[in-house]
Amino acid sequence: MNNQLDGTVVLVTGASSGIGTATAEALAALGATVALAARRTDRISELADKINAGGGRALAVTADMTSEPEARAAVDRTVAEFGRLDTLVNNAGVMLLGPAVGAPLDQWQSMVDLNLSGLLYCTHAALPHLLEAAASDPRQVADLVNVSSVAGRVPRNGSAVYNATKHAVGAFSEALRQEVTRRHLRVSVIEPGAVDTELVSHNRPEVQESHRERFARTQKMEAADIAEMIAFVITRPRHMSVNEILVRPTEQDN
Repeated sequence: MNNQLDGTVVLVTGASSGIGTATAEALAALGATVALAARRTDRISELADKINAGGGRALAVTADMTSEPEARAAVDRTVAEFGRLDTLVNNAGVMLLGPAVGAPLDQWQSMVDLNLSGLLYCTHAALPHLLEAAASDPRQVADLVNVSSVAGRVPRNGSAVYNATKHAVGAFSEALRQEVTRRHLRVSVIEPGAVDTELVSHNRPEVQESHRERFARTQKMEAADIAEMIAFVITRPRHMSVNEILVRPTEQDN
């Protein structure tokens, strides 16, 4: 096990699948203690057991990030259990695509609630702890990593509200970065293109089919590819801050 993150504590939201699961495993392998937050208790408990059995240290925290009290409780429990919080990875999100005309309004609300409000709730609760960690050993720097999307850069037909939430994440992240960067809290945005996760499976059948056709000739990235980017960001030396990473499959042209 590499010990680059020994003595640090990381909270990963949306840790029950995909990028969240891969990130938790990658950071645990670097020596971090990881708190795994998600709604699906069985999955994060299984992941915590796997990390603990492999010599790491992990805690499953059942929480719905669309609830401000639950998001705050996830942060509070992490700090209560482990005494600190050095890194927050805001990964929880949902992508519900399709035409805006005639769209189910509850799908729009779901994306705003999780992709934006949930990220804000968790960040608000974590900020005092991250700033405290940034001023202390072992690293004297802390990290807030917000997982956005290429959709936060490039608006696209059929993705209007998803685009809106991810653009908002980018704007919030940059403004916050300017506010806290001199206190050695680094704020970074990761913007993946197509990744082979369960994200698309939450869509209506016709949307899933359209997505399959769009990427039929594209080798998607794996969740572990994005976890590697997140680990890269967090393990930079104290004087270096990676503000933004846009990463697409080589064959993805938009």
